[in-house]
Amino acid sequence: MTTAPDATTPAPETEEDVHEQKAVRLAKRERLIEQRADAGGGAFPVGVPVTHAIPALRAEYGELEAGAQTGVVVGIAGRVVFSRNTGKLCFATLQAGDGSRIQAMISLAEVGEESLARWKEFVDLGDHVFVHGEVISSRRGELSIMADDWAIASKAILPLPNAYAELSEEGRVRSRYLDLIVREQARTTVRARAAVNASLRATFGSHDYLEVETPMLQVQHGGASARPFITHSNAFDTELYLRIAPELYLKRAVVGGIERVFEINRNFRNEGADSTHSPEFAMLEAYQAYGDYDQMAELTQELVQQAAIAVSGSTTVTWADGTEYDLGGEWDRISMYESLSAAAGRTFTPQDSVDELIPFAEQHGVDVPPHAIHGKLIEELWEHFVKGDLVRPTFVMDFPVDTSPLVREHRSIPGVVEKWDLYVRGFELATGYSELVDPVIQRERFVEQAKLAAKGDVEAMRVDEEFLRALEHGMPPSGGMGMGIDRLLMAITGLGIRETILFPLVK
Repeated sequence: MTTAPDATTPAPETEEDVHEQKAVRLAKRERLIEQRADAGGGAFPVGVPVTHAIPALRAEYGELEAGAQTGVVVGIAGRVVFSRNTGKLCFATLQAGDGSRIQAMISLAEVGEESLARWKEFVDLGDHVFVHGEVISSRRGELSIMADDWAIASKAILPLPNAYAELSEEGRVRSRYLDLIVREQARTTVRARAAVNASLRATFGSHDYLEVETPMLQVQHGGASARPFITHSNAFDTELYLRIAPELYLKRAVVGGIERVFEINRNFRNEGADSTHSPEFAMLEAYQAYGDYDQMAELTQELVQQAAIAVSGSTTVTWADGTEYDLGGEWDRISMYESLSAAAGRTFTPQDSVDELIPFAEQHGVDVPPHAIHGKLIEELWEHFVKGDLVRPTFVMDFPVDTSPLVREHRSIPGVVEKWDLYVRGFELATGYSELVDPVIQRERFVEQAKLAAKGDVEAMRVDEEFLRALEHGMPPSGGMGMGIDRLLMAITGLGIRETILFPLVK
């Protein structure tokens, strides 16, 4: 049922209105506190005697016929999102945290003159109130509580936003608590995220994976090519880095004998923010001993499809704008070099030199990255020529070796590594490797990365001696994968990344 705010307590339209309403509500708070000894509770009681939840009452009594009485007496609490005061009968719609609602009816006959007058004086939109009374259906068929008693559960000092003036995206992000109160999509997204995480854990559990936690504060950043956040530990008097990836610690776990391991946790990258990137984000990574990148692709497809089913009941999901997107079936696999060659109209190979690639990139308006190397140029060209045409979920296979320092060389194609990126909705959702486990080659790759860092590449990795020492104790051949949880929600819901994160970082 859609209702408008009470005309006697309109939602604020200007900052001045907000200040005026705040002053009025603060005065009510003072009077409630002064009257607490006589009336009980005050403006912020420790608790109220709730016996039933609004969603449960709706589930049990939602089909009552108009005018029906149950004889069932309950105590409920909720936020007032609509209020209409008449002479001898007041109506209020109370909303639970999940958005479900029930009507409260405060009548002179049931609560008495003093209690009714207190309701009219003290209750505003946004307040949490407790109502005790019988479950009935109103003459209009609205599930209701006919109150015999009520109390303020928590006095709202600031008014709710106008019910008909939708919050802007910026307003939703900055005041997510208001977004959750007034917008069903916000509440649905939170529930979808919880369902996705539960589904991911269930799928991993069915494959005998063990969930672990690895450090977020690290003495050496690694596991990805990204610029880190830097902080300082007073206790150790040393510089520390916020984790950019859990990879190097999860691989230590595999060395130690945890042969199927995964983690869902926070990563931090000191980079730009846009519709698909956030400086702080949730990441899933998993590693399987005696696996490879083909097996991790199969696992990733299963993880995503099961998550979609958990949210939508089907692998065909409906995005927020009404568009349907099919995540079902077997997903396409294409070669990076072959797909680039077909789209660009010339053959590209892992042996192409930087001097050959730069003029071609410039000719087609492709940005040449600083510290240009073969792999970065190939990936930039691929994004320019191929990425925008991908519609279905697609694994892009076999990347240049010089941009993938933690990945095993391809078993049959020189110059590339066994790595894939999964693209869904035109953005990268996940990545997977056949992991590099040879400590000698891994050291060589780290040294090459360190040379790039010395030249000013802030995303290049450093030599991680502790990780190399772990590899020297023997890591079994393994497959690994990583996937952004926020981006998985984007793929399932069609929302931007700031909508899928409950409280995203804002300026």
